[in-house]
Amino acid sequence: MVSPNAIRNTLGIIGNVISFGLFLSPVPTFLRIIKNKSVEEFKPDPYLCTVINCLFWCLYGLPFVHPNNILVTTINGIGLGIELIYLAIFLTYASNSKRKFIAWVLLGEVVLFVAVVLLTLFIFHNTDKRTIFVGAFCVVFNVSMYFSPLTVMRKVMRTKSVEYMPFFLTLAGFLNGVCWTAYAFIHIDFWMVVPNGLGAISGIIQLILYGTYYKTTPKSSKLDAVKPSQVELPPSKPIEEV
Repeated sequence: MVSPNAIRNTLGIIGNVISFGLFLSPVPTFLRIIKNKSVEEFKPDPYLCTVINCLFWCLYGLPFVHPNNILVTTINGIGLGIELIYLAIFLTYASNSKRKFIAWVLLGEVVLFVAVVLLTLFIFHNTDKRTIFVGAFCVVFNVSMYFSPLTVMRKVMRTKSVEYMPFFLTLAGFLNGVCWTAYAFIHIDFWMVVPNGLGAISGIIQLILYGTYYKTTPKSSKLDAVKPSQVELPPSKPIEEV
């Protein structure tokens, strides 16, 4: 008989693979930006949200916050590096107003993160309290990541076109939410169940929207052969050491 831990570990491995794929999913978008030397209608919001999300999951996975969970820090550290590369490209080709916006948001994120780190170290003196404190921030930013496609969803409904909502990216986001929700339910982890459960619901809504407007999407020669990946979802907590 397969043990719950074995099932959980398998789901964690699958989740890690999907999460890494989601980190790389915006590559076609940035190849397009570099090629056209313009950010066009793309927004930096998803990437800015992913940066703060990765920062807090990196903190969550450190031994002094949540013991035996260093793989959380590892995968989100990789994701953080990838997101910063995306933002560097965005800054290169964005207008001055967008550059200022990105700079101010990044500064705010750094200030918030440093403040939380200091509070974690000097106010909370055991890992249980630190897990709750940091985990609450992780839930907030993970939920914001899953629902960051709302701006694109409004665009889809307004234009009746799914050009900026790639199917495979949308499907991967849904599977990511389902996988990590199942993983979290085996050994109940509130800090994972809530954001990933909501992420799965968000994925379902996006898939329904995609199916609704797919046929009305203009099949124009002006559209790029490679569909841009404007929306991305953050990975959640990877497999814990058991």
